[in-house]
Amino acid sequence: MKVVDLNCDMGESFGAYKLGRDAEVLKFVTSANIACGFHAGDAATMRRTVKLCLEHGVAIGAHPGLQDLIGFGRRDMDISPEEAYDIVVYQIGALWGFVRAEGTKLQHVKAHGSLYNMAVRNAALAEAIAEAVYKVDPELILFGLAGSELITAGRKAGLQTASEVFSDRTYQADGSLTSRRLPDSVITDDERSLNQVIRMVSEGKVLSQQKTDVAIQADTICVHGDGIHAVEFAEKINRSLTAAGITVQPPGATPSR
Repeated sequence: MKVVDLNCDMGESFGAYKLGRDAEVLKFVTSANIACGFHAGDAATMRRTVKLCLEHGVAIGAHPGLQDLIGFGRRDMDISPEEAYDIVVYQIGALWGFVRAEGTKLQHVKAHGSLYNMAVRNAALAEAIAEAVYKVDPELILFGLAGSELITAGRKAGLQTASEVFSDRTYQADGSLTSRRLPDSVITDDERSLNQVIRMVSEGKVLSQQKTDVAIQADTICVHGDGIHAVEFAEKINRSLTAAGITVQPPGATPSR
C-alpha cells in the first residue's frame, strides 16, 4: 500500500497583512508547517493556525526560517552552524508553547526558504538543524528534500525523517530542484504536476530536465498555499492521489488498513 503526506506552509500572515488561504487549504492537506515569527507569522497568527489545524485534524509542524521578515526568509544569509542551531531551537520553542497550550503536540519540523535550501547542500548546517530538532524532542520528524544533506543529517542524528518532493518544480539529473533562475523551473500545468506526483509516489521516479529517470523517495509532498489557485490545486492533488489508490495521511500516523 502506497502512503504519502501532503504538507503546506501555513501561518504566514503578520499583523495587518494576510497571506494564504489557510482555513480552506487545510481541508485537503495532512500536515501543516507553521511559521514561527522569523520569516513570517506572529504570536496571534501562530495561536490561530494551531487551532485551525486541530479543527481540521491536520498534523502540526514548526517552520523555522532565517531572521529576515522583509525578505520573507528567501535571501541567503551567511550564518554559522551554531547560529542555525540557536534559531531553530528558538522557533520550535515559540510554536511548542502554543501547541502545548492547546493540549496537542508537534509532529515535525521543516526549515523554510533559504535556510532549507542552504541546508540541502551544506552538511554542517543540516547537522546543526537536525541536532536542534533532536535536542528539543527526539520524537519529532525532520522534513527535508529527498536525497539531500537534511535527510542524511536527520538519520545520523537518530531522527525519523520524511523525504519531501515537489509537485510544481522540475528536477535535475542529480535529483536536485531546478534553480528558479532557469527556464522551466516551475510547473504551471496542473496535469503535468499531478502526473509527476503520482509517478514519484507510485514508482519512486521523476523525469529530469535532461530526460533521464531519477530515483526519488516521496514521503511527503509540498503543496504551496499562497498561490492564486492553491485551494483548487490542493483539492485536485488530494483527489488524484486517492483515485490512484494512494493513502494520504501524516507520516507520523498509524497506517490505515
